[in-house]
Amino acid sequence: MNTFRNAALALVGALLAWPAIAQLTFYEHESFAGRSFSPRWDDVENFGRQGFNDRASSVIVLRERWEVCEDIRFSGRCVVLAPGRYRSLAAMGLNDRISSARSVRRSARIDDERFAPPPEPVYDNSRRANERLFEADVSSVRAIVGPPEQRCWIERQQVAEEQSTANVPGAIAGAVIGGILGHQIGRGTGRDIATVGGAVGGGLLGANVGRGDGQPAAVREVQRCEETPRQTRVDYWEVTYTFRGREHHVQMSSPPGATVTVNRRGEPRS
Repeated sequence: MNTFRNAALALVGALLAWPAIAQLTFYEHESFAGRSFSPRWDDVENFGRQGFNDRASSVIVLRERWEVCEDIRFSGRCVVLAPGRYRSLAAMGLNDRISSARSVRRSARIDDERFAPPPEPVYDNSRRANERLFEADVSSVRAIVGPPEQRCWIERQQVAEEQSTANVPGAIAGAVIGGILGHQIGRGTGRDIATVGGAVGGGLLGANVGRGDGQPAAVREVQRCEETPRQTRVDYWEVTYTFRGREHHVQMSSPPGATVTVNRRGEPRS
């Protein structure tokens, strides 16, 4: 009987501790947006089994250090994440590339070069053991939208090529033909003048052959950009609530209801 009771108590304790196991949360998009995934065990050797392989773009880590890897079973390139808020995994070259993750023992010694860049500080709002909770009235909620995003694209544009040099073969041919025609005009000295004039005129005419409207246009690629407002995605929600006569402020990833859960000091709890 005692053995059965002890086993039952152990099972109840494990179920009660279940929410506390999740010490990090991965998000599908940057700035903690989109679908999320919180491992329930210390080691997740294959994100594909959770439908989250190569999908994480941001992550929040609580309390412990975690190692995240590009390939399953903790292989490939791996990076150690200290507790904090990582708005973008692209900074460490892991955007949409994480396939496995595992916790790092507190006693483990990690080389500095294995750590990810320092994250933003994180507030652990999980409930502590034997902590009494209260409900505080929300007085205001504001959606905070990030700065405009820049959208760029490439356009193909036709431009006329500038021809800096004259049409040399055309100039030579024009001079010869012009000289022959000029030689047929006048007599004596007048014929010589007409020959020179014909050669010069024909040369000028021939030099311009192939230039102008008949010139084929060149195609080049031109980059154009414009700023678009980020009206479709909220970075976070700025919440103001009152507890025991004092006003408190907190940032939340989703809008709250009429109240928020706090401890006796007014600190938010999940």
